[in-house]
Amino acid sequence: MLEHQEFIASPSFNVGDCVTVKSGHPESHCRTPVYLRGKRGTIVEVVGRYHNPSLLALHKPGLPKLWLYRVRFLQSGVWEDYDGSSRDTVIADIYEHWLSSDEEHLNVSP
Repeated sequence: MLEHQEFIASPSFNVGDCVTVKSGHPESHCRTPVYLRGKRGTIVEVVGRYHNPSLLALHKPGLPKLWLYRVRFLQSGVWEDYDGSSRDTVIADIYEHWLSSDEEHLNVSP
């Protein structure tokens, strides 16, 4: 019998979905960049399901696995004084529990 059984849920987001990075207090080991918290972006790839790095850092099994997404953000939406091209973007890998759906569409196509 498996020691850890888990329900395999479908990802909550799809490519093209607009999301906001949550701005709450981080876990003890957090892989979500501070500069992206509260920022809006667009899912560009559903990367897959991976062990939770916050739990792995505490020497725990990292289960249940979490969905990981590649999210694109407009540089001008990330950095208040950004004066580069309005088409410049930054891309980050962010776990699902740090994302919430965004009602308003944000076009960040390069």
